[in-house]
Amino acid sequence: MPIKKSAYKELRKSKIRHFKNISTASELKTLAGKFQRLISGKKIDEAKGLMKILISKLNKAASKGVIHKNTASRKVARLMKRFTSSSKA
Repeated sequence: MPIKKSAYKELRKSKIRHFKNISTASELKTLAGKFQRLISGKKIDEAKGLMKILISKLNKAASKGVIHKNTASRKVARLMKRFTSSSKA
């Protein structure tokens, strides 16, 4: 347990950030799963709308430091690849 007041405050801030990051990461995983189910179900129009939202949230999470920018870029590339391959088929 921290002794100084500033250390205690930093611990509180750290906990708040931790839970926000977990929440954001969980939301990203949920949206990615939903996107995958839409692609599997051949619901291209719904998947297109969700893809825009998911890409936006991935980029925002990367800019906030929740996930690494290269991770976000890789996930976006894979989403686009899945979407284009399913829309052609």
